[in-house]
Amino acid sequence: MTKTSSVVEQVKKQLFIGGSWRDAEGGATLEVDNPATGAELARVADGSVADGAAALAAATEAQAEWARSAPRDRSEILRAAYELIVERTDVFAELMTLEMGKPLAESRGEVAYGSEFFRWFAEEAVRVSGRYSVAPNGATRLMTMKQPVGPTLMITPWNFPLAMGTRKIGPAIAAGCTMVVKPAAETPLSMLYLAQVMEEVGLPAGVLNVITTSKSGEVMEPLIRDPRSRKLTFTGSTPVGRKLIEQSAQQVLRVSMELGGNAPFIVFDDADIDAAVNGAMLAKMRNIGEACTAANRFFVHADVAAEFSEKFAARMASLTVGDGMAEGVDVGPLINAKAIEKVTGLVADATGRGAQIVTGGGKREGAGFFFTPTVITGLPGDAAMAREEIFGPVAAIQTFTDESDVIRRANDTEFGLVGYFFTRDYARVLRVSEALEYGMVGVNQGVVSNPAAPFGGVKASGFGREGGFEGIEEYLETKYVGLAL
Repeated sequence: MTKTSSVVEQVKKQLFIGGSWRDAEGGATLEVDNPATGAELARVADGSVADGAAALAAATEAQAEWARSAPRDRSEILRAAYELIVERTDVFAELMTLEMGKPLAESRGEVAYGSEFFRWFAEEAVRVSGRYSVAPNGATRLMTMKQPVGPTLMITPWNFPLAMGTRKIGPAIAAGCTMVVKPAAETPLSMLYLAQVMEEVGLPAGVLNVITTSKSGEVMEPLIRDPRSRKLTFTGSTPVGRKLIEQSAQQVLRVSMELGGNAPFIVFDDADIDAAVNGAMLAKMRNIGEACTAANRFFVHADVAAEFSEKFAARMASLTVGDGMAEGVDVGPLINAKAIEKVTGLVADATGRGAQIVTGGGKREGAGFFFTPTVITGLPGDAAMAREEIFGPVAAIQTFTDESDVIRRANDTEFGLVGYFFTRDYARVLRVSEALEYGMVGVNQGVVSNPAAPFGGVKASGFGREGGFEGIEEYLETKYVGLAL
């Protein structure tokens, strides 16, 4: 048995419902492929509408008892899960690389990042509190308490198959909510293995239920419209998020959405150019560019554009493209053929409008879904990639000369997830940070994600926050009690 097959064989391929592993209705399965080769990795259960209903029933049945559980018990479960994930870093990393494509080094980084949400919320579980005060007229007392929202539906994406799950599951467990998790059909193995870890550390039956399915809309819509569900959390595209919000309106669900992005990356004329290039590599190439936080539009001051573009292009050209499981690979494959088609189309549109390719520019021949790291200069403002998420290893550079103009251009999008800028002027740091219409801002750094910080956007990038002190609030309701004397 090869190393690859032995890792995949460690994962249970069934649905996890009510603390039991079971086949999908009728024994249906879906194929999970390796994007580096196009070959089948495994077949997992393909859940049906009835399977989804069973998962929600299990979560509902477990909710009352789980809500009454001691915060310290919930904390200890999360801490034990954190430690076991860290212990099994190599297993999780290899699974992620095989099913999603990112290089092993990046997968190990995701394990460290994703596990940290469990450690963080293990500490927050015992700090949930309300308040007690005297009414202004002195006649009564005011008391508030925090209680779990209730059964939660979680829909997670394929690009961070572990961390996007732990970022939701961690605070839900800490708050006392049960859940039904529907991972992406492209990358279910990491979530299924996480369910095994939670089972091992003693999470009670029914608290976590995992439904893998190729029929996401068909399976999840009835659950969203079911009055037993009390919250929906989704990470994914804005068009899908809008549809889910509409569906959630019927039950007036508590909703949190982490949706698309169109991140600006601004390099001012006083920036440390080498630091800006380092930041650009992180902001653009983390996760092969397949991240909602990826830098999508590069605005570089005209006085430093030539230096920045030359250094940035050289770094991009030096990256090694290949199977993420191979030694020395920097850039793995995109997730599927559709992703290749989208990125290719965006590059063709840009060059058709007069932009120039400095390096890269196309799909690598052979098996797998590989696209070479690409830098484009002279991007016109009406190009499609100036408006749409690229979700691939392509960086397109525009120039500017005026601060107020670049802020206007940076804000000229329906999205508002994250923005980045580089400068050595700390008056400008505050001025631009306040002016950018984004939920997160990176100053002189290319990565902002941190379990101790609130992650989320504004405008069409969604609402609600994950991580930080704010993250657990998404899973808690505030109850006010008026006390007569």
